[in-house]
Amino acid sequence: MRTPHSPRALAAAAAVATAALAVGVVAPTVQAAPAAPGRVSPAAVAAPDIPVANVKAHLAQLQQIANANGGNRAHGRSGYKASLDYVKGKLDAAGFTTSVQQFSSSGATGYNLIADWPGGDASRTVMAGAHLDSVTAGPGINDNGSGSAGILETALAVSRAQLKPDKHLRFAWWGAEELGMVGSRYYVNSLATGDRSKISGYLNFDMIGSPNPGYFVYDDDPTLEKVFKDYFATLSIPTEIETEGDGRSDHAPFKSAGIPVGGLFSGADYTKTAAQAQKWGGSVGQEFDACYHASCDTSSNINDSALDHNSDAIAYALWQLAAGGSTPPDPGGSFENTTDLAVPDSPGPAVTSSITVTGRTGNASSALKVGVKAVHTYSGDLVIDLVGPSGRSYRLHNSSSDSTPNIDTTYTVNASSETANGIWKLKLQDKGPQDTGYLDSWKLTF
Repeated sequence: MRTPHSPRALAAAAAVATAALAVGVVAPTVQAAPAAPGRVSPAAVAAPDIPVANVKAHLAQLQQIANANGGNRAHGRSGYKASLDYVKGKLDAAGFTTSVQQFSSSGATGYNLIADWPGGDASRTVMAGAHLDSVTAGPGINDNGSGSAGILETALAVSRAQLKPDKHLRFAWWGAEELGMVGSRYYVNSLATGDRSKISGYLNFDMIGSPNPGYFVYDDDPTLEKVFKDYFATLSIPTEIETEGDGRSDHAPFKSAGIPVGGLFSGADYTKTAAQAQKWGGSVGQEFDACYHASCDTSSNINDSALDHNSDAIAYALWQLAAGGSTPPDPGGSFENTTDLAVPDSPGPAVTSSITVTGRTGNASSALKVGVKAVHTYSGDLVIDLVGPSGRSYRLHNSSSDSTPNIDTTYTVNASSETANGIWKLKLQDKGPQDTGYLDSWKLTF
């Protein structure tokens, strides 16, 4: 990840983002997707477990390359080109079609490595990318050997499985990210407009093995965000939206070009809060990666569990998306909205998220299940209501003196007087000052 903005710039950006969310108090309506056709696709096959030992073996190679080339793998240095040659050799042997794209930056030649897996609809291409360069100060094993190794081993797993995806799969390793996403920006700018529209999603992986890790998911695109959240839900690992790296990694040029983006991040130089340590373990008040952009970012600067979980999540996402989309909601019983929605601090207004239910008959159940996941530093501040298609409200959660953070609860509601089809809403309001949060997702199960 490239050098961060100044604290004042970060604070200003956060304020703008919060204000933008607060103004748009109604989240997008989400409808259940139709059932997929009957053909067998990669989504019907379980994604493989990515052996963390294999990922760490790639990191060991990158460490050796840095050791042999002045201690780093930075743009314009011999260690970067040796890193690219190592990755390219693995992909060529695995049957990928690889190409090296050259560009110039800061008086030196830079290189992007692009690897395409044969087959799949090229008009619907899913990309996974990571920057391969380090800063000059150190070998960059977490930043960003970790993301580079994670997608490399996933690409090799695609080859081992001889995957036949519906969508085309492309992997990329970017140069000169640490100078301001130079390589990825060059790639995006070199694409014709028609070729940009063929990329249905770009997934970015920058720092996925931080030693004091968090589990952060990009919230730029709801569909891509949901794929990762679904995976971590199977592990009962809570996630948070990624804010530290906004605009600071290689997804930014893709997002600016209108391409949907997603990704994972385990944290850099921000510090872990007590609430985060309660969820994820680790050290309160310590940076997620105390060796960020430093000489100590070596192969010992990796949390194996974070690296393992995030590498498996990469494979899960690509197996799902390669089939033409993430697993759709069950149109017969469940409808979900996974779009994050900020809840303004008191005395802010109530905010509303909507789900449109279709394809049902008759009325809703007397035991309608309403699953709510809300991230909030003081759950007792929240008042949450379900609003049926008739406009009638059903109180789910009252404000109280409960100081525990977050809500992850399934409520049972007698909504038998409501027609099942129609627009259902979840309304949230913060009734207490000095604590903030957001709605992560909510789900109706009939």
